Amino acid sequence: MAESHDKSHAGHEDDRKKREERELAERMSTVGQKLLVLSGKGGVGKSTVAANLALALARAGKRVGLLDVDIHGPSIPTLLGLAEERVTGDEDGILPLRVQENLAVMSIGFLVPSRGDAVIWRGPLKYSAIRQFLKDVKWGALDYLIVDSPPGTGDEPLSVVQLVGEGARAVIVTTPQELAIADVRRCVSFCRTLGLGILGIVENMSGFVCPHCGAQLDIFKTGGGSSLAGETGVPLLGRIPIEPEIVAAGDEGNLSAWEHADSPAAQAFAAIVERIVAERVTAATPATKK
Repeated sequence: MAESHDKSHAGHEDDRKKREERELAERMSTVGQKLLVLSGKGGVGKSTVAANLALALARAGKRVGLLDVDIHGPSIPTLLGLAEERVTGDEDGILPLRVQENLAVMSIGFLVPSRGDAVIWRGPLKYSAIRQFLKDVKWGALDYLIVDSPPGTGDEPLSVVQLVGEGARAVIVTTPQELAIADVRRCVSFCRTLGLGILGIVENMSGFVCPHCGAQLDIFKTGGGSSLAGETGVPLLGRIPIEPEIVAAGDEGNLSAWEHADSPAAQAFAAIVERIVAERVTAATPATKK
C-alpha cells in the first residue's frame, strides 16, 4: 500500500509540475522582448538603469512590464515611489502595480511587511518565488518585459535565465573601473555558458560633467565598458554619465519625473532606447550550452 501511495503522490507531483510549466510558457508567450538587466557585482546602478529603460520604453509608446526579482535588495519600489504599495490578486494571478498607462511593475518589495524586513530565504524558496512572479503576474500583452535581476552569477540570475525561456537577451551594466569590469567579464561568460544572447553593455557612471564649468571629471575612470565590449565582441549600448539629478530623483521616489532632455545622462538613455527599439543592435551570438 505504501508503495502504491508513493507512486500516486509522485504522479500528482509530475502533473502539477507539467501544468505549471504550461502556465509559465503561456504567460511568457504574451511578451514580445524579454530583457534581463544583469551585472557581475552590486553597486553599479543596475536597478536605476533597469527602471530608466522601462520608463523610456513606455514613453516611446511601448507596453512595458518591469519585474524586480532582486529578492534581498529590491530597489525598484523606492526608485518609482511605490515603497508603501502592496499588490493584490485573484484566482487567476497577481495584479502588478500600474505606474502609468504603458508601464506595470512587480517586485518582491510589494510582498514584505515593511522596508526594514529582511528576506531570509534559501535557494529553493527563491527559485519558487521567481517562478511565481513569472508565471502568475497578470501583465497582459507586453512589448517588453524588463527584469531587474540580482547581481552576480548565483542562484537568482541562473533561475531567471532558466525560467524566462528562449528569446531572452541580457543588458549587462558595469561601471568603468577595472574592479567592476573583472566581475562583468564573468557575467559575459555566464551568459554565454547558458546560451543567453547579450544585447549589449551599458557603461554607467561614466564620467561626470560639471554643471557649472562644463568640465568632465572621470571619477570612476571611463572607457572600461568600451574596452570590455571590444575584448568580448559584445556591443556597447552606451555610456551614462553620473548625474546628481538622477540620484536625487531616485531617493525621492520620483524617477519617473526625470526627463531633462538636455542633460547628458538623459540623452545617453534616449540613445540606448532608440537602438533597442530600432533593433539596430544584434545580440552577441551565444556559445553552445555546456
